[in-house]
Amino acid sequence: MKLKLTIILCAIFLYSPLFSQGEKAATGNKTKQSQNKKNEAKKIKNNDKKNLTDNTASINRKQSTQKNYWEVDISTSQRAEIKAKIEALPKIRGIHITSWVAGNEKLRRSLIEKINNSVINAVAVAIKEKDGKVYIPGIEKAHKFSTYEPAIKDPEAMIQDFKKAGLYTMARIVCFHDDIMPKKNPEIAVKNPDGSVWRAKKGSTWVDPYNKGTWDYIIDVAERSAKLGFDEIQFDYVRYPTEGNTSLCRFSQTHNKENATKNIASFLDYARKRLSPYKVKISADVFGLTTGSDMGIGQDLNLIAQHTDYVYPMMYPSHYYSGEYSLKNPDSQPYKVLDRGLKHALKKTGENYVKIRPYLQDFSLGWKYGPTELRAQIIAARANMIDSWILWNPSVKYSWETLTPEIYRAFIDPYWEKESK
Repeated sequence: MKLKLTIILCAIFLYSPLFSQGEKAATGNKTKQSQNKKNEAKKIKNNDKKNLTDNTASINRKQSTQKNYWEVDISTSQRAEIKAKIEALPKIRGIHITSWVAGNEKLRRSLIEKINNSVINAVAVAIKEKDGKVYIPGIEKAHKFSTYEPAIKDPEAMIQDFKKAGLYTMARIVCFHDDIMPKKNPEIAVKNPDGSVWRAKKGSTWVDPYNKGTWDYIIDVAERSAKLGFDEIQFDYVRYPTEGNTSLCRFSQTHNKENATKNIASFLDYARKRLSPYKVKISADVFGLTTGSDMGIGQDLNLIAQHTDYVYPMMYPSHYYSGEYSLKNPDSQPYKVLDRGLKHALKKTGENYVKIRPYLQDFSLGWKYGPTELRAQIIAARANMIDSWILWNPSVKYSWETLTPEIYRAFIDPYWEKESK
């Protein structure tokens, strides 16, 4: 027994180096294999990275050769002809004014004093707002249905002050968005399938754009404005509802894209016919995005231009979606929004481009707006042959320091002179 134990111990003693060497060899092989795997993984990773870089470069090269969808092909002679027609028109540089400011003698005259020291030569006054209120007296239906709000008690004096200051005057009249009349007179309201008055997300209501009674009520307001001496009737909300469950909307006529756009044109023709004795201009405000699409709301930019004297796309950069015109944050790119949007408008309207007068943003909604952002929009308009526009600020607090003749010449005109050459 002792002999067997001695033999086993001797064997272990003699062969243990071999076992150790085998383990070392195995460990070495494993280490080598692991290193090879790491090297292979690194190689694959580098190849993937190279392929990704190559693919990205390829995509970038492809995109760089693609024509931007807002660009328009136009000959030099066509451009010169359109430009000449635009330059032959009066230059309108306006501001929008609320009824309460326009109707208050002290505030109005203070505003006119600021205007006299600026390049502004036109005012767009709110006569009927989207809440349904009518701010001037003398309209039978407004008094009958209690939509009259005495913000402008003496409209004759208001017009006289504006005319004395040499200002071109526009009466802005909201058409089909109305929070009062559908409740007072459900007959002309946009309805639900059950016949009740349809309401948008926040409870707002609309009058039926197909209903001729709706037309007459709106034109009554426009006619009163024309009689007062306004130079232009500017129709706003010349469209169909967009907010809320619009699939429930029921109108007095079959509603589809074709009928919607034709009906808007017919309304504008009717307005022109009724207003023709007063020799006023007819215009319409439209969504900024209609420079590329009618958006399914009846606002075909070119068709509306055919039936009006002027069209005002509301091209506020804050109102464009992320990604529009390939811009991650359009609100922070006022020049590019106006530049690309107006190119889109030229592409869509052709000869009717001469009627385009954009609304520009002079307020902050997210991105901070100031002199730089306002000038960027004006310069972009100039670069696209347009020198007529209206500024919007809901509080009537405009960037007057940017609008002095001296600053305007210093910052705006040099760009235009360069563009004109």
